[in-house]
Amino acid sequence: MAAANLPSRARAAAGAAARAALRGRLLRLAAVLLLVAGGLGGWWVSSARSSAGPHGRVAFATGVTGGVYDRYGVLLRDYLGQHLPGLRVQLDNSVGSMDNLERLVSGRDDFAVATADAVATFASPDKPKLRAIARLYDDYIQLVVPAESPVRSVADLRGLRVGVGPDKSGVNLVTRRLLEAAGVDPDHGVRGSATNVTESADKLQKGELDAFFWSGGLPTAALSDLSARTPIRIVPMGELSDPLHQLAGPGMDAYRAATIPADAYPDVEPERTAVPTVAVPNLLVTRADVDPALVEALTRAVIDSRDDIGRKVHAAQLVDLRTAVYTDPLPLHDGAKRYYLSVKP
Repeated sequence: MAAANLPSRARAAAGAAARAALRGRLLRLAAVLLLVAGGLGGWWVSSARSSAGPHGRVAFATGVTGGVYDRYGVLLRDYLGQHLPGLRVQLDNSVGSMDNLERLVSGRDDFAVATADAVATFASPDKPKLRAIARLYDDYIQLVVPAESPVRSVADLRGLRVGVGPDKSGVNLVTRRLLEAAGVDPDHGVRGSATNVTESADKLQKGELDAFFWSGGLPTAALSDLSARTPIRIVPMGELSDPLHQLAGPGMDAYRAATIPADAYPDVEPERTAVPTVAVPNLLVTRADVDPALVEALTRAVIDSRDDIGRKVHAAQLVDLRTAVYTDPLPLHDGAKRYYLSVKP
């Protein structure tokens, strides 16, 4: 009997050993998958069930040095460092909105600021990945010239040396549209210079540019600094609001008539004069695959930090809970929805 039972016992033992080996392989595979998943979109780990909040690293695309995106990003990172100490925010400078959107869909960055017209115009097969967190503040389009310049309208720029903003920037996008609305060929009607706001300000002061466009929150530090160094003037563009809409291209309905307040740039000539122009909303943007708990925490921080950041960046004072949810043309991220529903009266 013992000899007859030996093969079945051997088979049972072999089967148990095989099952144990399989469990070991599955456990190792699960560990590898967890490591891979943790590396996607940064190495932050959501701890929604922990009072400490999310922790790890996220990447945030801002904008050019000296612009409001850049300054806002620095101050938001500082605020997050105080209120979400487990979260490390890496700020990435960029040339502007279009560049930021490309960074997001590629996974290079997790969050970014972009203008609504840039989002509407963005042509990428990965665009459906994009989600909004909040409508922030409006960018005001500013056409800067030396104080003694004969330029009084966009149409007067024909044949002149004009800073039109870098490729892939929101400035370049709206500049081309404004020139077209004014009847000026964007490609051949001006001698365009693809410079950012800091470079354009320097070139204008040196006499190497006759004018430059800028799209940013108020006030923009680079323009305040320039006005303290040399006499400048901001050219009115309010009359182009309707022609912009009549062009009927993607994102044209994002523009609205606006006024640069008289106290935005105290040193700009003539002093204390409001300037009619065109404005476009800014959106805080992410991807659909970013963890909802992280997005919910960031949305709360954006709204709660308004007063702290607004003391240093005036545009941030305009971040408002009532308007933050209006993020057309992007739908809200699920994490952002969760936050807004939690504070809904």
